[in-house]
Amino acid sequence: MRVILASNSPRRKKLLSLIFPSFEVIPQNVEEICNKIRPSKKVVALALLKLGDLPQKEKDSLIISADTLVYMAGKVYGKPHDEAQAKCFLRELSGKKHSVYTGVAVYYKGKTYTIYDKSTVRFVKLDEKAIDDYVESGSPMDKAGAYGIQDKQVVDSYEGSYSNIVGLPVEKLEKLVNHILNQEIL
Repeated sequence: MRVILASNSPRRKKLLSLIFPSFEVIPQNVEEICNKIRPSKKVVALALLKLGDLPQKEKDSLIISADTLVYMAGKVYGKPHDEAQAKCFLRELSGKKHSVYTGVAVYYKGKTYTIYDKSTVRFVKLDEKAIDDYVESGSPMDKAGAYGIQDKQVVDSYEGSYSNIVGLPVEKLEKLVNHILNQEIL
């Protein structure tokens, strides 16, 4: 079975390797526009969008795509557009608790399945120097909410799936894939 990850995220590649020892990476160039308001609906809709046209091209492959966002007090935090926005995100999240949602879309043999997971993260209280140093490191620039949980200097604690916060809920995805493949056998 051919497995394809429709994402160029190095973190998603690493996490997917926990389920599949080998797979291909074919990111799709899609415009990420979604009018959904609820974070759980938004990440699922964007994950579906990120499948691109792979289902039409790779009908017999197992294709996986995902989207992650940070949510707090009615505001969605995606990837920052620039350093100024990254600093703004970090100031707003500093010392507070927020939610991280990841939606996953899996296509296999004419059917598409979706799941999402939600985790909670509490930030440490960050001063301006810590924010400046972190943004200057470059790490926050390609991550939802302008941070990575693996960068321990910003996260105080979390509840829920660690891999979900990184960008792919491995536990839920593995259950879904097993369900899909077991249906195939029946």
